[in-house]
Amino acid sequence: MFTGIVSELGRVAALDGGERGVRLELEAPRTAAEARVGDSISVSGVCLTVESAGDGRMSFHAVPETLRRTTLAGLRVGVDVNLEPAVRAGEPLGGHYVQGHVDAVGRIQSVEAEGEGLRVVIEAPADVIWLCVEKGSIAVEGVSLTVAELYDDAFAVALVPHTLEATTLSELVPGRQVNLESDVLAKYVARLVMR
Repeated sequence: MFTGIVSELGRVAALDGGERGVRLELEAPRTAAEARVGDSISVSGVCLTVESAGDGRMSFHAVPETLRRTTLAGLRVGVDVNLEPAVRAGEPLGGHYVQGHVDAVGRIQSVEAEGEGLRVVIEAPADVIWLCVEKGSIAVEGVSLTVAELYDDAFAVALVPHTLEATTLSELVPGRQVNLESDVLAKYVARLVMR
């Protein structure tokens, strides 16, 4: 489980693979120093398992299912990614409960300056929008955010300066695809209500 609070920006150092999956190697000095084989790390919102770690680098294997459901298939060497190790018992829960199980890929509709931050509108599938509530939580690229406004096929978030400095969200532009994870508590409530 994660909190959606990014601890470090990693950089894609190597990609190798194809239809059967991709081996992903990241440069991430702080995260790699603490990571152990078998640990779960959120990579731009996708829970991946560490296969090796050392010398400031970590490697993972993304299987075809992961590549189909996320933006990881579009990664390129040199691109930055948001990283968060799994939360440990006793650590503060600063964001919200995030599983690293991407529900859908959304598309940036607009990015506008708002005060010292940005207001971003993200198009999302109906099954994601249905689970959103204004002032509720959503993870975008693994970052815990608050839904500022809802539309029929999109939602808006307000990005504060710290989020822009500490994550890849400062690089958002219209048309870019992003990993989305709905609030897991909303999923369980929806499932119970549907019964």
